Amino acid sequence: MTENTPSHLTEEGYPGVGRVLVVIPTYNELENVGLIVGRVRKAVPEVDILIADDNSPDGTGAAADKLAAADPQVTVLHRKGKEGLGAAYINGFAVAKERGYDAVVEMDADGSHAPEQLHTLLDALREADGVLGSRYVPGGSVVNWPVHRLALSRGGNVYTKVMLGMPLNDATGGYRAYRLPMLDKIDLASVISHGYCFQIDLTYRAFKTGCKLVEVPITFHERVHGVSKMNGSIIREALFKVTQWSLRDRLGIGRKEK
Repeated sequence: MTENTPSHLTEEGYPGVGRVLVVIPTYNELENVGLIVGRVRKAVPEVDILIADDNSPDGTGAAADKLAAADPQVTVLHRKGKEGLGAAYINGFAVAKERGYDAVVEMDADGSHAPEQLHTLLDALREADGVLGSRYVPGGSVVNWPVHRLALSRGGNVYTKVMLGMPLNDATGGYRAYRLPMLDKIDLASVISHGYCFQIDLTYRAFKTGCKLVEVPITFHERVHGVSKMNGSIIREALFKVTQWSLRDRLGIGRKEK
């Protein structure tokens, strides 16, 4: 795992939040990486960007390096291979901590998370430990998803809300902002979940430790370029672990498996 060294980092940051690092994991996102970086830089120029590439065979990493060479607020983390979304974010969070950032943002590379709505998350972070971009609160929406996928996502979130007792409507969404002190409280080193389950895992840990989490509405767009990384095994992992965590809570058993 290697990263290029930034020649410049924003000093003032986002008003009321501080210095913010947007972490964008990539794997075979050559068509998207330049587009998403350009949109972030235009929408919220105060933030910095870290592209965490999993050694994409399509050349995404090389394209990211070119973006970083042209813009001092963009840096690249080159990972050894396809190690999963959760691991990419955890590595990105570690970079944010090492560089002294105050907050981090999770954002997909495929454009499904609109950078033009990032200010909404960061504004809410002024009064919270973590902010979840939610598709399922008033004002939130999903664009161009097939009915079966929307039903699966909504059903999974209802199941998670009921089983884990969290007053949140979109625990599986991946558009988020966290303050660094919150991440220090939730034992990131023990997180091994991936995909949907990684997002639920972080949310549940933050909720259980008393962190203040809020949801803000977002519009989620289905990707235009490339292929979705979501698959049945990721969904099954999430449902299994939510059930496991719920049963352990109800039986009063310590959480050994993370």
